Amino acid sequence: FVTTESGTGIVHQAPAFGEDDYRVLQEHGIEAFACPVTMQGEFTEEVADFAGQHVKEADREIIRYLRDAGTLYRQDVIQHSYPYCYRSDTPLIYRALPSWYVNVTSIRDKLLQANEQIRWVPDHIKSGRFGNWLEGAQDWAISRNRVWGTPLPVWINDVTGNAICMGSIAELADYSGVTVDDLHREHVDPLTFSVAGEEGTYRRIEEVLDCWFESGSMPYAQLHYPFENTNVFKAGFPAEFIAEGLDQTRGWFYTLTVLAAAIYDKPAFRNVIVNGMVMAEDGKKMSKRLRNYTPPDELMESYGADALRLYLINSGLVRGEEQRFADAGVRDMTRRALLPWYNAFSFLKTYAEIDAWSPEKGLHFGENVLDQWLISRLQTLKARVAAEMEAYRLYNVVPQLFDFIEDLTNWYIRLNRARFWGEDITADKISAYSTLYTALLELCQVMAPFTPFLSEHLYRELAELSGVEPSPLSVHICDYPKAEASAVKPALEQAVDRMQQVILLGRQKREEVKIGLRTPLATLTVINRDQALLEEMKLLDDYLRDELNVREVHYTTEEERYIELVAKPNFPVLGRRLGKRMKQFQGLIAALSAAEIATLQRDGMIELEGESFDTVEIEVLQQARDGTNVVSNRFIAVDLDCELTPELIRGGYAREMVNRIQRARKDAGYDVSDRIRVEYAASDQLGLAALEHAAYIKQEVLAVDFDQQESADVSVETDIDGMRFAFALEKVVTG
Repeated sequence: FVTTESGTGIVHQAPAFGEDDYRVLQEHGIEAFACPVTMQGEFTEEVADFAGQHVKEADREIIRYLRDAGTLYRQDVIQHSYPYCYRSDTPLIYRALPSWYVNVTSIRDKLLQANEQIRWVPDHIKSGRFGNWLEGAQDWAISRNRVWGTPLPVWINDVTGNAICMGSIAELADYSGVTVDDLHREHVDPLTFSVAGEEGTYRRIEEVLDCWFESGSMPYAQLHYPFENTNVFKAGFPAEFIAEGLDQTRGWFYTLTVLAAAIYDKPAFRNVIVNGMVMAEDGKKMSKRLRNYTPPDELMESYGADALRLYLINSGLVRGEEQRFADAGVRDMTRRALLPWYNAFSFLKTYAEIDAWSPEKGLHFGENVLDQWLISRLQTLKARVAAEMEAYRLYNVVPQLFDFIEDLTNWYIRLNRARFWGEDITADKISAYSTLYTALLELCQVMAPFTPFLSEHLYRELAELSGVEPSPLSVHICDYPKAEASAVKPALEQAVDRMQQVILLGRQKREEVKIGLRTPLATLTVINRDQALLEEMKLLDDYLRDELNVREVHYTTEEERYIELVAKPNFPVLGRRLGKRMKQFQGLIAALSAAEIATLQRDGMIELEGESFDTVEIEVLQQARDGTNVVSNRFIAVDLDCELTPELIRGGYAREMVNRIQRARKDAGYDVSDRIRVEYAASDQLGLAALEHAAYIKQEVLAVDFDQQESADVSVETDIDGMRFAFALEKVVTG
């Protein structure tokens, strides 16, 4: 191993390096240490007692030698991880070699300044893993003793020891008189030359460049700069964005930065996403030999490339974290995002073909509140995705796409199905078609970078609804969609979000009291102190009534009548901060009055005994007062009247009858638009329920007739709550 006093310095390793050579080096201020191991891993003659033995095979002989000499301190076996060659599966050793170095320590300040100009994702790597590495950067060994590789372009005089580093093929031709067009060793190693007035011959050194030096040279080498493409290089340097694994903080990220800072006093890239390392599901390194992972081509064949892509983008990998790869995660992307999205398109296509609706006829939007909400949500999605992409935070993008797909499929389509079922093409139905079509089209454009294949497929399928070629021909050459600020309705988005919370809370309460959704209840009271929010939610009355199957919806700001607020310390957060004082403040927080809790919620901060606490450190919980049917979360509270009357029970029977008839329609293979006739027989309260709710039942099952015929032939016989319900279906054939 060779170093110099200045830390720079490079030593040429001659074929035979004797004592005289070491003495000459020491006279020049260079310390030299012999490496008594050959390239084959065998001791040299300098280790006389074990010369010719492989270093690992000599272990026992060395121990015996030390024991016999009385110098053995301790003999023991230590179990530890040891490096093995991945090709031959034999143990490796570190062998000291003379090397050529880049004097990195002299430009350490330049490296740190360049790093300040880079945006790192995740950002902690900038001053953490990478910044710390730069602060302690040592000189960089760039030579390798191999056959294959780019020859180090250094020629040394075999008499004077002077060195010349070639800067180009032309410079080498000037010295050697030979112009080469291939820079591999076999073409340049034979080239020698002399310099006028200097004795000796210049010969190329044996080493080749470390491949990481070449990788760090990529910005220049890919354009053959500075010999050509000067304007192209200057226009694209530093690079706007790169991405690689966490290990490259010691590799490519580092070498790019060293060379760019050394040559240009700037970084080689402006933005970087640092990916974590992908491990097998068992936490081990992925190995072809162990076959502890499913090959990517098999995964893509099963679930599609988009699902694999989404899984990786949505994982901790884009936060620089380690990820244990699980096939189930890829499958989950199909279930959570791709299938619901495709089914939303299938829903639109099915009903658009029935009604012969086409976007080519023009898009028209009405006053429906959920149409306005979905278009607003679409703009919010576009704005948020653009902002996160601008900051290279991919991990914040995919969850928002999931949320939008959830809103599109499980809320918008589900709450608006009846608008698509109607027989006539009304203005309201056209508005529903236009809204759903717009959302799906722009979702394709938003999703294109993340799910390129399904986005392209659905983009072309949506174009077919118009009967024309898509324009542009591919979603991937469309302009990325921009948010339309005029269509954003923040208050409406919040109201719909709270409506969703109310529906979930109402279902939770029904489950608690074991009253199914098909049984109507009398009233639902929505409780929140924000009057403006409640006024906005009143626009959604019809949806709340339908989803929770209640007759009336009331609203009130009088939270204190229904709930009491309770403050609770966030122990994991406050425990670290307060330590032994935690118990004292636990009591103070639990004793907060309603007024003090209201202050905390309003201001986001409260002071206790000289300490300030925010809403993260103190959690505010809502508890139902005695005598109420209140359920709540941190957003809103509801009081559901759970008292059943005979009339309400019969309403539940009507929905049960609809359910049985719809199942029979499906079993009979009827299309969703087919009209039917129903003859039925029902006993006891079922018969009364059928008469009371005949109009509702006919509408839901698309029946032109719903007649009670006790003696009629039946094709389906079932019971509801222990009562007989039998019926027969007949498809209505229209001319």
